[in-house]
Amino acid sequence: MKKSLTRYISWYLMVAMFIIGIAPRADAGLVPSELMIVSQIDRTADFEKIQKVLEMKMVGDRLEKFGLTKDEIQKKLTTLSDQQIHGLALRIDDLKVGKDDVVGAVVVILVVAILVVLLLQLSGRRVIVTR
Repeated sequence: MKKSLTRYISWYLMVAMFIIGIAPRADAGLVPSELMIVSQIDRTADFEKIQKVLEMKMVGDRLEKFGLTKDEIQKKLTTLSDQQIHGLALRIDDLKVGKDDVVGAVVVILVVAILVVLLLQLSGRRVIVTR
């Protein structure tokens, strides 16, 4: 009886840890109000932030692959409203360029390894590694 209960619990824990490990991480944040009034100072600061990002070589190369020239991009930016410029600047801040969640993967692997060792100890089995 005790062996079958331990077996069910160990399988349940393995499946639960697998499901927890593959679940995507969700990020949450505040959404800006649509009625927000943007002053001229904010427009220039936002416009400068967008210009900095557009000057990056990687972004410029990607826009050229889409067939856009620098003049076309500048014309499009000047036609945007204050709210659109501010929204674009806010989205630029939210970009995660080159960030991987390696730490999360390492933590999940360690937790699974600890659970396996714990389950082996509870079941009274030993793992002997030989060459």
